[in-house]
Amino acid sequence: MRISDRWMQEGTTDRRGRSHPPQCTTAREDRQIVRKTVTDRSVKSRTVAQHIESVTHHSESARTIRRSLQQSGLFARRSLLGLPLTQNHRRLRRQWCDETRMWVVEWNEVVFTVESRICLQHHDGRIRIWRHRGERMLNSCVMHHYTGPALGIIVWTGIGYHSCTPLVRIAGTLNSLRYISEVLEPVVLPYLQGLATAIFQQDNA
Repeated sequence: MRISDRWMQEGTTDRRGRSHPPQCTTAREDRQIVRKTVTDRSVKSRTVAQHIESVTHHSESARTIRRSLQQSGLFARRSLLGLPLTQNHRRLRRQWCDETRMWVVEWNEVVFTVESRICLQHHDGRIRIWRHRGERMLNSCVMHHYTGPALGIIVWTGIGYHSCTPLVRIAGTLNSLRYISEVLEPVVLPYLQGLATAIFQQDNA
């Protein structure tokens, strides 16, 4: 309707230029905002606003802080998950890399293993959806799942360059005793006996 009215009144359907709010922060404040955020990547915009107010005695809203960060190329994103490594872990990993950095055909002998948990009731990851403003509570935009412990199964497998192990289904909680009795002894040992020069690389090892 608005496009039709604009064509009847102005003879064009081009969109009008959008007006942007005036810049509320100075260049010095923008540098302080970026410095504070880069120093602590998980800091909240409200905390940055309080810091700027304590330094410059100029009140800024959290939305202004986020807009200033976006103009500087900083956007809120999900962080990657990593293992907490000690100095000994780092030393051993560096030593392992130095020992295997010249490997070529030796990688054909390595057997990798991995286990994964599959949730049966709902997706246990974060799923992003597309929606318009004001549609947050629509039933099609809500992911329904139980808040308590969800049922799931654990599957384990190993893979080499020329072959792979059978897929093992593990019900319940996997501990060290069950890992030995249900995975290592009945599956891994017979599989490795068929590979004379195999190198067993366990998951997360």
